[in-house]
Amino acid sequence: MLRRWQSARLVLLSVAGGLLVGLLAAGLRLGLEVLGRAATALTGYAPPGTPGEGGFMLSFGTPQNLGLLLLPALGALYVWLLPRDGTPLNQVVRIGLGKRSDAEQRWALDSEVQSLSAAALASAGGLLVGRDAAFAALGRLGTRLLGLLTPLSSSETRSLVLAGTAAGLGAVLHAPLAAAVLVAEVLYRRFEFEYEVLMSCVLAAVTGYAVYGLFFGFQPLFAPPSMEGLGLSDLPLGLLVTLAATAAAWLTLQLSARVPQPRTAATRVAAGAAFGALSAGLVLLAGPQMLGDGSGWLGLGLSGMLDGAALEAAGGRWLLLTLGAGLAFGAGVLPGTAIGGLLGAALSGMLGGDPALGTLLGAAAFITVTHNIPVAATLLVMAWGGDAALPAALLASGLAHMLSGETGLLPAQVAGRSKRSQEADAAALVLAEVSRRPAQAGTAEGDPYQDRELYCRPVPSSWGGVAVGQLALPPSVEVVGLVRDGEILLPRRSQRLLRGDEVMLLARPDAYAALDALLELPELR
Repeated sequence: MLRRWQSARLVLLSVAGGLLVGLLAAGLRLGLEVLGRAATALTGYAPPGTPGEGGFMLSFGTPQNLGLLLLPALGALYVWLLPRDGTPLNQVVRIGLGKRSDAEQRWALDSEVQSLSAAALASAGGLLVGRDAAFAALGRLGTRLLGLLTPLSSSETRSLVLAGTAAGLGAVLHAPLAAAVLVAEVLYRRFEFEYEVLMSCVLAAVTGYAVYGLFFGFQPLFAPPSMEGLGLSDLPLGLLVTLAATAAAWLTLQLSARVPQPRTAATRVAAGAAFGALSAGLVLLAGPQMLGDGSGWLGLGLSGMLDGAALEAAGGRWLLLTLGAGLAFGAGVLPGTAIGGLLGAALSGMLGGDPALGTLLGAAAFITVTHNIPVAATLLVMAWGGDAALPAALLASGLAHMLSGETGLLPAQVAGRSKRSQEADAAALVLAEVSRRPAQAGTAEGDPYQDRELYCRPVPSSWGGVAVGQLALPPSVEVVGLVRDGEILLPRRSQRLLRGDEVMLLARPDAYAALDALLELPELR
């Protein structure tokens, strides 16, 4: 009964979190539109946008030198605001893996607002930061707000952060199922999934997109021409685009890892200013296609409206990503999809192939390598290009993942589900077995577990720092498990409890009710 209630509670919380993040996403889109108009007024230039986000597939004006002079200051501000644990998506990976985030140790201002502000300002101002990076930060912010309405355990917080991130990404990418799989897949570099949270991510992403769509409609993010899929005549071009995008992404990972990174806060801010200056220089040399996350230019490539400028744009953006990845530039999935897509559009134009197919395959292969998300990349391509693109996307993503190895742009990613996680799973099974003993024991005389049930509650402040063996518990109440950073552990008597932990108690209902009433006293909370 307890496990059924916990599952039902998580389902309700996931839907509520998706509803809240959907509303936050709608507000964020309006805020980004205001910032975009302000940036246009300062620079005299408006880049092409995506149809699904209310943009036009045309650019307006020419970047003015005065506006470009603001890019170094914006780059410095972005690096200064963003926590040292990287992009919003990398922060989510850290939370999903149970790692402590140093974002919690900066400023009195909530790190969620810091990350969102940094990504929104940089994206609207024209730096290589994805529009989706700001929406990824909504997962943590939404969970924090939801926690004000109802107490959340640490395991619920972890699941809801991941689910809220899926809701934010699903809204801005107009692909809720792809976003849900992305969040469950992005934690690991190998072909593994955080399957325990997948359903929460799906529920939140679908709910969030439904709310978001009520305000702005449900049209696809891009509007490519209809595709007939990959025929035999398209195989050579598809293979060439996939290999080229895979090689470009792999080279980005190898070279970015060798770029020296500043160690102090002051030198990081200076490096951010230098990146902004480099971005302004590339705009002066190559043109305005170097501004922004490139999603609008990707849409032009899908429609076959780019000529030789596609290769130049892909090359310049590739250089910016390679040099700026260590400072969290290139945040989100849209900058990577733009680089791979523009490369695919350029090769398709040179060889007379289908530009939409080349763009989609290049985008899928590139983000598969940089983010280790082959299934999510396939689903994104299908959402943007239609069902006919599915077979080609599967081949491109699968081949790219097979050739790319186990590196990535998200430093918090781990190779796979660790031995420690497997031990935690085993501990959970033991606890589940303990919780079933009363039913299995029947009325056996002398059974110590008769009439007991399993309870889970956050550690009260009065228990913080106390060893398990030193807890003053009634005789019929026993600590049988400990949940810490999303992992279930079998406790030792000497193990000390920490704030944010949860204890799993095996107790008779009357004894637990008495203990719960005692712990609710103000002086023991």
